Amino acid sequence: MSATLIFVVFVALMLLGVPIGVALMLGGAVGIGLAELGWLAIPNNFYAGVAKYPLLALPMFVLVGVIFERSGVARRLVEFATAVVGRGPGMLPMIAILVAMFLGGISGSGPATAAAVGGVMLVAMARAGYPPAYSASVIGAASAIDIIIPPSIAFIVYSVLVPGASVPALFAAGVVPGLMTAAALIVPAVWLARRHGFGAREADEPKPPFWRSLKDASWGLVAPVLILGGMRAGWFTPTEAAVVAVFYGLFVGMVVYRTITVRDLGTLLADAAETSGIILVVVALASIFAYAVNTLGIVDPVAGFIRDSGLGSTGALVIVVVVLLAIGMVLDGVSIFLIFVPLLMPLMRAYAWDPVWFGVILTYMVAIGQFTPPMAVNLMVSARLAGVKIEDTVRWVLWFVLAMLLLLVLLIAFPQISLWLPRTLNY
Repeated sequence: MSATLIFVVFVALMLLGVPIGVALMLGGAVGIGLAELGWLAIPNNFYAGVAKYPLLALPMFVLVGVIFERSGVARRLVEFATAVVGRGPGMLPMIAILVAMFLGGISGSGPATAAAVGGVMLVAMARAGYPPAYSASVIGAASAIDIIIPPSIAFIVYSVLVPGASVPALFAAGVVPGLMTAAALIVPAVWLARRHGFGAREADEPKPPFWRSLKDASWGLVAPVLILGGMRAGWFTPTEAAVVAVFYGLFVGMVVYRTITVRDLGTLLADAAETSGIILVVVALASIFAYAVNTLGIVDPVAGFIRDSGLGSTGALVIVVVVLLAIGMVLDGVSIFLIFVPLLMPLMRAYAWDPVWFGVILTYMVAIGQFTPPMAVNLMVSARLAGVKIEDTVRWVLWFVLAMLLLLVLLIAFPQISLWLPRTLNY
């Protein structure tokens, strides 16, 4: 009875429009109360949910994203990428994807990258003859790479929820899939542009000088090397790397580019605090729900039923993929992790799925949801900047969804794609 009421209360509150964190907390509180687990379990688990060392990196990486978005790094990276790949039909979409991937190696926040890249690329793409809906689709899809390639906020949250999946191992596991995702998105982006004759005026635009653009972009190019290389060299932990990245970003923005002033610091800190606060409060509230579900043993019978159904590991994984792809269209990534990872852990153990590989698969599905309507947080940002409705982007977005689904099949069929690098680095 308690198990049923937990989910009934949670779903009912969600349908009534109650914020997801509050709905999770109240659903868990109902289970705790009915099972007489003690009301002190609620504040204790609220605190325990965020009192975890890896989560200290989350607000820092959010702040890094805000700093680099405002510092003008994106514009300089676009100029450098243009100098490298040149001008021509389909080149601007390719540049947008490459720059989004690179910014993902700095902040790990999809919406922040969509805003940074969109602010630079949408005007250039419109001037070259690309339709706004197509441009918004490219940038929305490209920004999804950011939660796959390290450093990723999604990986940090997942590592807190799953024992045995360390942040360094997850970061390493995301490198190859992140690079492959960029390649998978470039193919339909360039093909669609050339098939429909987009970017006819792009070749007429001047090409930036290579050495000058390299010099201007060098400070941004060093950032992911500093963050990831420093972790690998043992100079600092992922949490310390986030703090180093914050001070590096401030140095670049305030001293080198001089696009950030002392007066701007308050706004930057407030924006980062608001975003981080929302995520961490949801994490804390969801911990109450997870405690109730785990303590009452709600998930184990469901996992046992699936295990005994004869579906096997492949069949169970197919069900998980289909359900989460559908859920990803209506819920944000952090909520999906907080709700479903505790439910899926018994299946992970039953079928001996590698927790690092499974984390990459879950994150990849969340990435697809970030630009698949109706939720599509990245697409909301890029469409708003482009001045188009999300409905107008669907005909273009579906091609990018298809490309990522094909790559998802490869990542599932060949776990070594994700696991080769962390095993090589002995994580």
